[in-house]
Amino acid sequence: MKRLIVYFIEIIICFVIQSSMFHYIGLANVVPNILLILVVSTAYMRGKMSGLLLGFFSGILVDIIFGRVIGLYALIYMLIGYLIGFSHKIYDKDDFTIPIILVAISDIIYGFFYYVFEFLLRGRLNFFYYFRRIIFPEMIYTIAVSIFLYKLLHMINNRLNRKIDEEA
Repeated sequence: MKRLIVYFIEIIICFVIQSSMFHYIGLANVVPNILLILVVSTAYMRGKMSGLLLGFFSGILVDIIFGRVIGLYALIYMLIGYLIGFSHKIYDKDDFTIPIILVAISDIIYGFFYYVFEFLLRGRLNFFYYFRRIIFPEMIYTIAVSIFLYKLLHMINNRLNRKIDEEA
């Protein structure tokens, strides 16, 4: 139960930071995808189902507030959370490079699916322009932020694991 409450608080805090604070410090007209970092980190540390559920609720929140179609972001975040959850088998508490690489891969996947659903289906076919102007700068910015945010999320996860082990 504690973990669900912490996940809910993490989603709300990351959403508020992503949608309000980072718009003021955007670089190259992009902002880092904090919710994606949260979903990838949770899926990497906890597994497929945690990544899937966190991805769904993060995506639904983004859909409700910003989306034109309910379910698009939820589908993308769920898919990424589930796929990254497979990497939980190689989870190492001391390794901070694999999650950063997974965040980079996930951001490219997120950008590609967003391009397909929002632009390609409307006949805008210039993918390389979109990649150069949106996907790549967002990926770099998200990686830079994920270096710090992953350490914080890792610390929270370890503390939760210790608390749960002490209670059992």
